[in-house]
Parts: sequence; C-alpha cells; structure tokens
Amino acid sequence: MERAEAYGFSGAMSGAFLLSCLLFAAVSRRQRGPYMDEVFHVPQAQAYCQGRFLQWDPMITTLPGLYLLSVGVVKPAAWLLGWTGSVVCSVGMLRFINLLFSAGNFYLLYLLLCKIHQKNKAVSGFQRILSALTLAAFPTLYFFTFLYYTDPGSVFFTLFSYLMCLYGNHKTSALLGFCGFMFRQTNIVWTVFCAGNVVAEKLSEAWKIELQKKKDEKISSRKGSFSDLTRILQFLVKYLLSPKNLVTLTALTWPYIILVSLFFVFVFINGGIVVGDRSSHEACLHFPQLFYFLSFTVFFSFPHLLTPTKIRKFLLSLKKHPVQYSLVTVISLFLIWKFTYIHKYLLADNRHYTFYVWRKVFQRHELVKYLLVPFYLFAGWSFADTLKSKSIFWILMYFVCLLAVTVPQKLLEFRYFILPFLIYRLNIPFLSLYRQLLELAFYILVNAVTFYLFLNRTFQWENSDEVQRFMW
Repeated sequence: MERAEAYGFSGAMSGAFLLSCLLFAAVSRRQRGPYMDEVFHVPQAQAYCQGRFLQWDPMITTLPGLYLLSVGVVKPAAWLLGWTGSVVCSVGMLRFINLLFSAGNFYLLYLLLCKIHQKNKAVSGFQRILSALTLAAFPTLYFFTFLYYTDPGSVFFTLFSYLMCLYGNHKTSALLGFCGFMFRQTNIVWTVFCAGNVVAEKLSEAWKIELQKKKDEKISSRKGSFSDLTRILQFLVKYLLSPKNLVTLTALTWPYIILVSLFFVFVFINGGIVVGDRSSHEACLHFPQLFYFLSFTVFFSFPHLLTPTKIRKFLLSLKKHPVQYSLVTVISLFLIWKFTYIHKYLLADNRHYTFYVWRKVFQRHELVKYLLVPFYLFAGWSFADTLKSKSIFWILMYFVCLLAVTVPQKLLEFRYFILPFLIYRLNIPFLSLYRQLLELAFYILVNAVTFYLFLNRTFQWENSDEVQRFMW
C-alpha cells in the first residue's frame, strides 16, 4: 500500500466509523430496548455475562458464537475501565460489538479487493478505497450494524476466512471458518467455497496443461459453448477420479475437510442444522430463491448489471441461441410452478420489506411470478457475464455454493443474500469511476431512506402496545 493510499484509506475508514457512531447514537436513543430478534439475542448474551452458560433460549436457532465473543470483549473492557452495574452487557454495549465488526468488515473488504485484483494495474488506490467503502455501506448489511444481530460478525469471520484462504494460510482459514459457523451454521458453505478455491486453482492449472498437450487453441476454459462445457466436464470427472489427484487435493484442503466433517457430526448429533426452534426453519427445495437472489443482485449492482450495453449483448445472445434460452425458460417456469414456497412469516410480519415486496409484486396476480421469468433470464445472463474473467471451475464452484446457501431456505429473507452477494461483488471487475460513484450514491440513498423509516415512521399493531419499526 502506497503512502497516499494508506492515508486515504485511513481517512475513509475513520470518517465512516465516526459517521456510524453518530448514527449508532441516534438509533440507541430512539430504540433503547431490544427490538425484533434482539428480544432473544440480548437476554441470552446477558445470561452469559452473568456466568449462566447452561441457560439457553429454545427460540434461538444459531450457535452461541455471538454471545461468547460478546462476553469475551465486554467483560475485559468493563474490568479495565471500571464499569459496573447495568452498563455492562447492556443493550447499547452489546450492539456496539457489531459496530466494531463493521469497521473490521471495511478493512477486510479493502484487503480482499487488493488481493483479488492485484494483477489489475489499471485500478487506482482511490478506486479500491471507494469500492471498499461502497461494500461496507451495503444497505442490507450496514443496517444490522446498529442492532444486536449475528450478521456483521458472521460476515467478518467469513471474509477473514476467505482472505486467509487466498493467502494460502488454510489452517487459519479453517479456524476462522469455524468461528463463522459458530455465528451461523450455513456459513459452512463458505468453508466449502474456500476449499473450492484451492481445487479450482489446481483444476485450472491442469486444464491449461491439457490444452497444451492437445495443442487445441480453440478450447477455452472461459468460453460458453455447449461443446466446450462438455469437454470441461469430461476433464473434471477424469481429474477427480484419479487417486493421485485426490491425494494432492486432500493434502491441500485437509483443514477444510476436518471442519466439514465436524459439521456433519454436529448435524447427526443435533438431528439437523438448526438448534432451538425448528418449526419455522424447515429446509426445502425452494429453487425460486435463486431467482430472488439474482433480482436482489441486479437491484444493488445495477451500475454493473443493468446497462444499455449489457441489454444489447443479452438480446444478441438471445437471438443467437434461441433453443438454449427456450429450454432454460421452460425449466424456470417448471421450478417456479412446483417449488415456490410461501413462509408464514412472509405473509404475517409487516415490519419487513419482504412483506411489501411480496404483497405489491407477487400477490398482484397468480401469473406475476411466471411473467418475471424473462427478467430472471436477463439477470442470470448479466450475472454470469460479469464473472467471465474468472475460470470456469471457479464459476462452477461458486454456483454450487450459491445454490447450497439459498435454495434450502423456505423464508424469503434479504439477510440470507448478504454473503453470496459480497463474494460475487468482490470478484467482478472494477467499473469506471463514474459508475463506482453512482453505486456509492445509491447505497447512501437507500441507507438514508431505510434509517429514516426505521427511526421516524413507527406504527403499532392492534393487539400490542409496543412501537413497531420498518426494517430489512
């Protein structure tokens, strides 16, 4: 990092943290008590603060990583600063943990951008800082910086694990992956993703050797024709069936293998991935979740995905491959028809934005969910097009992880899209400075509207005296 870039990054991070502290104070003044899921998280953390580690709220569905870390931070701080009484492990103090995680996420996002795009000399230090600032302000994640939720910590340990993986420190990466798993069980998918990075790199090297042997310059691991894909899949099967190659890959990824094995032991002993209340978190094959994620990604990355150039390229691709697109359309329609699930929370809780998205869009008419398929096709094509700089093996690995983390979820919840979105966004090429500034301005606008609604547009339910607020 050059000196000017170091100063610029320090200034951006300090300014962002100061602004977050001011916003944190405003949120804490308006919402002093626990809100939404904090009703479960805060008392559980306070029980741990008091040494009652065997107490557990059966309504909590995640492992106790957030509470253990909170106690590990708050208790020593309280001892050093001489804090006593109700201030220790208060709602505000616990929420402040996520403010620290938010600062850590900013730093990790910057380091990941530097590492992933290190070969791109055309990218300036200012662009890297700007992109890191934009992703740190990603609305769905940034909002939960100010509440005692698992999301900021979950993202922190997953991004940290990914960074260590890229630097080749796989034992540390797996250990950090375990910390991420303790915050949210589905983060085990991103441990698999880290292992998949190693495998994809080895496959790419072997594929290049294979091309040189055949002296076939027409074959490319980044082309999208069906014949090329068939050859790549044949090579993939052949490579993975070789005992020598399997031994090599195992030697490289054994820390991740151990962690994934422990995960399966946990699932077997626990009787499922969810701890506590399982009635509202049943796994199912909810394939339209992939379409919702693509729509979510287009919305938050429209400077990258929704451009006139991309629309023209998509229409040309549509004209060139009508049979393939027709087949994908039929499959999409079938998946929507047979695998659309509507969670009871989606219809009942009018505090979440998803309630209004579902009511205003999908409940307009029974046919709406089918009429959106052309948009899903464009979103999927544009999404894949921005990843064409990555190897086909990396894309396949990421797509498998994306399916694993979205499809089993019955509830449409934007928080579930945070990590797959960030991983995607980190790996796509940098845009022009103008489009980067447009993306940041859009995020700032969305955050401003979100916090305005949360702080000022409160309402009450008929059967409750509590103040209700709009949120992600």
